[in-house]
Amino acid sequence: MLSYRHSFHAGNFADLLKHSIYIHCLEYMTQKPKCLRIIDTHSGAGIYSLNSTEARKNSEHLGGIKKILDCTALPAIFETYRQQVLQFNHQDQSIYPGSPALAMSFLRPIDQLFTHELHPADFRLLQNLMRSEKNIKVHHEDGMKSLLSLVPPPDKRALVLIDPSYEVKQDYHTVVEQLLKAHKRFSTGTYLLWYPVVSRARIDEMERIFKKSGVRNIQLFELAITADAHEAGMTSSGIIAINPPWTLWKAMEEALPFAVDLLSKSALNNEPTGFYRLEQLVEE
Repeated sequence: MLSYRHSFHAGNFADLLKHSIYIHCLEYMTQKPKCLRIIDTHSGAGIYSLNSTEARKNSEHLGGIKKILDCTALPAIFETYRQQVLQFNHQDQSIYPGSPALAMSFLRPIDQLFTHELHPADFRLLQNLMRSEKNIKVHHEDGMKSLLSLVPPPDKRALVLIDPSYEVKQDYHTVVEQLLKAHKRFSTGTYLLWYPVVSRARIDEMERIFKKSGVRNIQLFELAITADAHEAGMTSSGIIAINPPWTLWKAMEEALPFAVDLLSKSALNNEPTGFYRLEQLVEE
């Protein structure tokens, strides 16, 4: 949808989960000497100012990255995330890197990054951010439409981040359908599908489809700041990961309970109002 701009939500609790997992996968997969193809299907502007009018409208970053930056002791996966964000900042910590900027931090000369953005203003910002990098392609389109043309990559190694806005309810079905088609073409790639929990029924349906798909090695990581509340805004978000690094599960076992405690404390009794999910949806 052309109305969605991530600048209103940059650095929120959902970004904390999504980007810490993404960074972990980038770090792990770029350790091997072979070329890695990184595909970002919904890239946004690439980098954001937390002092912008959009970011300050709801100040969602105060319940996400701000709390991480203020912590002195963090689980390893969040500390790595924190350090990556700090690399883009000076004293005021007002810059938040989106997924394209984070991928650039790990990109080696042998790697390729394919970014996609449909919103015209954000596309121009993304294009400007990436213009000097020869191994980065910036496409003015919905990345789900070009995903099938990008897999399998020549070196048979790819990390795919799928992060739509879900403003159109059909997106919940479309992204799963396209991801499964991509997996059929390239079954050994690592796929990260982000989802918001606005209606739990839609997420339950996504999970049922994956469980029946025949795809192996699917893990789910979800972080909630409050209990489910039907159509009352995003209360949780999660990542469905196919073929994730073997190190990710242990990292999230430590990180998710910490995040619930850090991000969802009630002002009334100082008790967490949220919860987390750490599930192996389908075995290897």
